[in-house]
Amino acid sequence: MSDAAATLTQDRQKLEMTALSAPAVIFTVAMIAFPVVYTVWLGFQNFSSTGKQSFAGLANYSRLVADYEFWHGLWVTIALYVLSLALQLVFGVWLALVLFHAKRLPGIVRSLFISPFMMPPVVAGMMWLVILDPSLGAANYILQSLGLPPSDWLASPSLVIPTVALIDSWQWTPYVALIVLGGLQSLPPSVYEAAQIDGASPFKTFQRITLPLLLPTIVTAAILRSVDLLRFFDIIYITTQGGPGNASNTLNIYGFRVGFEFFNIGYASALMLTLTAIVFGAVLAFNRLRGAVAW
Repeated sequence: MSDAAATLTQDRQKLEMTALSAPAVIFTVAMIAFPVVYTVWLGFQNFSSTGKQSFAGLANYSRLVADYEFWHGLWVTIALYVLSLALQLVFGVWLALVLFHAKRLPGIVRSLFISPFMMPPVVAGMMWLVILDPSLGAANYILQSLGLPPSDWLASPSLVIPTVALIDSWQWTPYVALIVLGGLQSLPPSVYEAAQIDGASPFKTFQRITLPLLLPTIVTAAILRSVDLLRFFDIIYITTQGGPGNASNTLNIYGFRVGFEFFNIGYASALMLTLTAIVFGAVLAFNRLRGAVAW
């Protein structure tokens, strides 16, 4: 076969592959682009109580800047995000180290360690709602058995954010641990052999070798969790619905209530677009950090 014929055959194969994949690509792009474009359009609309729609320009965004509930929701979102992410990264790395070094641990025990993140958030929320019940919950029963006073947990404005962060961390720490465990298994053993020959202690080995080499993996786990944590919704909606009062009212919960309880779709769209921008900003920041710590 001549070079010209071979080139023609390759071009034909590329064209066929493009033609075969084009419908799926177009469908996927349309499914992503349409909701985004439509939400952007809704953010510039005003909906009256009678259902009439009119162009509002930047009025929804001007209202957002002056809205106390928006700023409160932003603070709650960031507080939950920082606390939950810190807990999940710290305990996720610890759990990964335990699973990595406990090689004789039975498979069923390993499965139990990582099972919480496979549980649907609705089920996890309902389970913790029962455990933390002020009157009949197991948490207060244990406290009282130890001679400690019972706690309101989800009903206390000062405790609700740490409590929700603990619930989410209980569920998603194993997910972070799995990611970090994969990173641990990919580290070069020769580095540890050299450290052992040099007489490095386990703590020094972790501090000077394991942790620096794991940083790209830990940042990757932080990126994946950031996308979910900044959009915190399901656990809060099941357990507190933004309460008590508005103590756990995140931007996602606030946007949901504005859109589907007060039917202000235009303002709710502006809220959600702002939240989307915050999520993108966090992901871009972590991507830069990952590039900086890559080895």
